[in-house]
Amino acid sequence: MSGLLALLDDVAAIAKVAAASVDDISVAAIKAGSKTAGVVIDDAAVTPKYVHGFAPARELPIIWRIARGSVINKLVFLMPAALLMAAFAPWMVWPLLILGGCYLAFEGAEKIVHVLMPHDEHSGGPDGSHDVKDPARLEEKKIKGAIKTDFILSAEIMVILLSNLGDLPNFWMQAGALAIAAVLITAAVYGSVALIVKMDDIGLWLSQNANLGATRSFGRGIVRFMPWLLKALTVVGTAAMLWVGGSIIVHSLAEMGVDTPEHIIHDLAVSVAGENAALEWSVTAAVDFVLGFVIGLILIPIATKIIAPIWHSVRGKNATAQ
Repeated sequence: MSGLLALLDDVAAIAKVAAASVDDISVAAIKAGSKTAGVVIDDAAVTPKYVHGFAPARELPIIWRIARGSVINKLVFLMPAALLMAAFAPWMVWPLLILGGCYLAFEGAEKIVHVLMPHDEHSGGPDGSHDVKDPARLEEKKIKGAIKTDFILSAEIMVILLSNLGDLPNFWMQAGALAIAAVLITAAVYGSVALIVKMDDIGLWLSQNANLGATRSFGRGIVRFMPWLLKALTVVGTAAMLWVGGSIIVHSLAEMGVDTPEHIIHDLAVSVAGENAALEWSVTAAVDFVLGFVIGLILIPIATKIIAPIWHSVRGKNATAQ
């Protein structure tokens, strides 16, 4: 009998350890996930454009396919690569974060430049991408484009998550936390996107079918408000790109030993804000935003005049070889 009690006691102890491990993994996943807020906002702001112009019945299926592709990106391709990097080449985390930060800064700056100095876009696009004569083909193209964009943003998210999981003691706990955070972030992003793109349909239905006049008015208000919301999301997404890009670059440089920019920004924020923590954060975010914008402006000619032609040349040669 004493042996049985001892066995049960051991089982209970193992269960407690397992429960504590699960709790640690969940807490670490949520904590790490919070660090990706800026990239997540950008991801959620970018995605609605991929369903613009399609019939309402196709919006949710398109979002579902993009979300499924995002999960595959994160769990099948990016998570194993991130874990292998953490195990065998942890020094690569910060250079990759800087590269991702530069990409976000470039994208954000390019969007602002495009608004300030718009250029003529041919109605069909050079590849016919805007031609809706074949909706099924256009849908496939939009989904593939969205999943490619998601891959880049997801790579940034996974590296940020990984850089914030250093407290977990072993490979399996890191893998568990990374998987949980990846799934939660994907659900949050594409759940929000689905709600955003269907809000005008919900508003239209309320305006036409609700029994109360106030509810019908509320529905009409939703329909009128949605274009403004989508514009606001574009602005927020662009601002998040630049803020997060600048912040990632500064922090990653500090982790690599180049901490002068981070100290200068911190001292400036403290001198302006004093003991006001919220104002200090705001000043830091504003400086990171400006820094991201400046870096993005520098990268625009490099990316468009040097990198893009080389990339298109390589792709053209590959297509010819095939």
